[in-house]
Amino acid sequence: MARASKKGMTRREFVKAATVGTVAMGVAPEIFLPRQSAAVSRELKILVWSHFVPRFDKEWFDNFTKNWGKANDVTVKVDHIGLAEIPSRTAAEVSAGQGHDLIEWISPPSQFEPSVLDLSDVVKEAEKRFGKQHPLCRRSSYNPLTKKYYSFCPGWTIDPGNYRKSLWEKAGKPNGPETWEDLITFGGKIKKEQGIQLGIGLSQEIDSNMAARALLWSFDSSIQDAKENVVLNSKNTVAAVEYMARLFKEAMVPEVFAWTAVSNNQALIAGRAAYILNSVSAYRSAQKEVPEIAKDVYFTPALKGPRGANWSCEHVIYNYIIPKYSKNVDMAKKFLLALVENYDQAMYSSELYNSPAFFDAPIPSGDRGYPAVKGAKKLRDLHNSWFDDDPFALPGEAKGKLSVLKDAEKWSTNVGHPGPANPAEGEVFATFILPNMLANAARGMKAEEAVAQAELLVKAIFAKWRKKGLVGGTK
Repeated sequence: MARASKKGMTRREFVKAATVGTVAMGVAPEIFLPRQSAAVSRELKILVWSHFVPRFDKEWFDNFTKNWGKANDVTVKVDHIGLAEIPSRTAAEVSAGQGHDLIEWISPPSQFEPSVLDLSDVVKEAEKRFGKQHPLCRRSSYNPLTKKYYSFCPGWTIDPGNYRKSLWEKAGKPNGPETWEDLITFGGKIKKEQGIQLGIGLSQEIDSNMAARALLWSFDSSIQDAKENVVLNSKNTVAAVEYMARLFKEAMVPEVFAWTAVSNNQALIAGRAAYILNSVSAYRSAQKEVPEIAKDVYFTPALKGPRGANWSCEHVIYNYIIPKYSKNVDMAKKFLLALVENYDQAMYSSELYNSPAFFDAPIPSGDRGYPAVKGAKKLRDLHNSWFDDDPFALPGEAKGKLSVLKDAEKWSTNVGHPGPANPAEGEVFATFILPNMLANAARGMKAEEAVAQAELLVKAIFAKWRKKGLVGGTK
């Protein structure tokens, strides 16, 4: 899955990079950002994750970066690594003081704020050209206490429920689950009568992290409040943890304790999962590998909790950081703006896995590498049109399966909800405290004890970052 380069950044002769570009090559017009004082390198190094939709890297991103580099008289070197390697690789490069000029995260890298550049100028320029950045993306890249953008977010990925319609029809719920309790009532029935489990991870990987947050939020609980105070230990959190223990007992199997980020995808494609929390990537893989399974996969919005709240933690939130050691800051910033300008191609090449952070961005003229969409002038137009009429649907597949995702903004929120994705939340996410809490209860620990243990860890993390002046709140 990964194509990784383990070499560190070498010192080279620095020269001023050219700034000429063309829209056809995916290059933004001349930009006006504060210039760095040092000369810039002839080489722009970018570290990104290996996309779950293979054609995105192979057919678009790698060619896009190459062509953009040629147009800007700079050599662009792209290294792809597995998503689980990103945190440790970032930490290593920051510690060494050398490495890639741009590093892409798929969750808020807020814990690295002290080691990266403030990208407020890039956001300001992007909003000047492309309209307001979506609030979800802003909250996932901005620290309201320090008033810094520790990263730049060009897009995000929706995290709906994926369910096998035929299995749920036999269980008496043909349109899939609507509430978390439905997963026990009907998902448990599917496991008992049809022998197929639910696919929600309880391990140290990104999908388990996202699912844990969606569950807590839908039970009206959270790690912090809007003012960045720790509020994890509450009766609602205990209720959510007790629920997960019941769900595991009724509808899941022990393998979920050892799942990786691709395990729920694999389970769905193999016909071993009745429901998973994931993006469209699992469905896209099924279309290619097991078409009959794909035709049976449908989608649900975020599930409702006991009092009606329904929130989903975005599956992927694209965040680019520029470490302070970078010797090619200007070109790195220019590349980020070019990426936004060409996000229509990112959406299409990802087979609708990527959604834009700037919905009002205009669609560039000319051949865009996909069939023209009548009346589409902005990314929002493409987004809605493609979700209503999926350009990647299989022959004979039901129409409008993705329409439920058009209003995902209403039920998607950021890591850190109802507060910001601050450095403390970033560290809690990176250390998998929430999925560990749920797994402990599923293995037999009392919910109150599991929550209390998690609270101690969370409070220590918040206190550390609050002492550094990077997190608000008082407790």
